[in-house]
Amino acid sequence: MTVEQLMRIIVADPFTRGVTFSGGDPMYQAAGFAELARQIHRRTQKDIWCYTGFTFESLIHDDQRELLAELDVLVDGPFIQALHDPDLLFRGSSNQRLIDVQASLYSRKTVLWKPDAMTL
Repeated sequence: MTVEQLMRIIVADPFTRGVTFSGGDPMYQAAGFAELARQIHRRTQKDIWCYTGFTFESLIHDDQRELLAELDVLVDGPFIQALHDPDLLFRGSSNQRLIDVQASLYSRKTVLWKPDAMTL
């Protein structure tokens, strides 16, 4: 699918508050996902979350930074079965973090994302 075809689907759903990039690690196709993310932010008010096996710290110094700059929340780190915890919000294992990407880029340090009442 093209970015425009995906955007038609995303824009047509007024009830969805966000878009999630996951599966087959989006960071391996960072340029394409960055373009999609830019369009999502330009044309909607939706949040963008991304799941990756990479750490935030490794991405800010790499080619994936372009995509990173477009994300709202990054769930970083690989899923590790031995650390699986079904009580965690939005992640599968305790090594994974929920990162507020924009606050982290602004402050130049990793800032964890905290859910608000609307999220829960």
